[in-house]
Amino acid sequence: MKVVIAGGGTGGHVFPGIAIAKELKKTINNAEITFIGTTEGIELTIVPKEGFDIRFIRSEGIVGRGIFKTIKSIGKVPLSIKDSRAILKEVKPDVVLGVGGYCSGPVLFSAHFMGIPTIIHEQNTTPGLTNKLLGKFVNMVAVTYLESMDFFSKDRTYLTGNPIRDEILKGDRNRGYDTFRLNKELFTIFVFGGSLGANKINKAVTEALVYLERYKDKIQFLHQTGEKDFNFIREFYQARGFKGTIIPFIYDMPDAYAVADLVISRAGATTIAELTACGKAAILIPYPYAAGNHQEVNARKLWDFGAAQMILDRELNGKTLFDLIKYLFEEPDAIGELERISKSLGKPDATKKILELVMSLIKTKKEGTGK
Repeated sequence: MKVVIAGGGTGGHVFPGIAIAKELKKTINNAEITFIGTTEGIELTIVPKEGFDIRFIRSEGIVGRGIFKTIKSIGKVPLSIKDSRAILKEVKPDVVLGVGGYCSGPVLFSAHFMGIPTIIHEQNTTPGLTNKLLGKFVNMVAVTYLESMDFFSKDRTYLTGNPIRDEILKGDRNRGYDTFRLNKELFTIFVFGGSLGANKINKAVTEALVYLERYKDKIQFLHQTGEKDFNFIREFYQARGFKGTIIPFIYDMPDAYAVADLVISRAGATTIAELTACGKAAILIPYPYAAGNHQEVNARKLWDFGAAQMILDRELNGKTLFDLIKYLFEEPDAIGELERISKSLGKPDATKKILELVMSLIKTKKEGTGK
């Protein structure tokens, strides 16, 4: 069995694809999985590290890039389709799965016209332009939220949830303390702004440290900064005398979640899926420039349910962040309630549901060809 998984750019697209790939390998011994992405996205390093083959196409985003970059990106469309067709002809997949990101468009488009079964997964409530277009001709659409079904053909759309890597649920708190050199006696705040970091969140945390001065013997931080802000943020923690581990990128997310008493993060679909599957208390800070403002929609859903706290990006500063940290630190019952509701919203079986759809597509194709 051969499967192509197309998409990437950010961890929010790549990690669901990896989750499905790992479940497929675990379920089907002879499964051959090939990822298709671009050399500009996080998939360049993450996919090989996870042990999967990856090929690349020449593709760039079109929406929200300015007139000149948009024209340049449109000019690459024929090249991206040419690259996609060449890879698909070589790999000869039984099915192609799109997990989001601009490179998924050319691959799924090419697969459709080559007669290869296709399926896409929409992670957010409101689909982006690529998935809206792909949804008109792919064989199946898997969605994270019930509201998303209104954007696609009802007879080909299935509610699955957002897939997470199986190991996310297998984090070990004690191992995490050792891995990240943390103190078991301190309240641990895990900060991350996504796979590339988030400058606005990083700065707000440094500002909050000033207000948190009287708590620095009671709390510690595990902070994923991204490469650009790493040195500055690490030096700031050291100058203020706070304990913790500051790191550009965290590969061991399961143990990072396991040690966290409180998470401060953006509100991407994959982050939301992982937080709820693990039942973590969180302060969500939606990225304001996400397509369709989907991160705020994601965060508000959890906030409305009482599963997370939220600060809008325009309202984020050291004081607003400190106020919420202080409240949650001093009210363990409030943390416990966030964890309970968050856990109730998690869909840890989403990966298996999508795999079932993939398998059914392959089965239908084989029955149709008589092979």
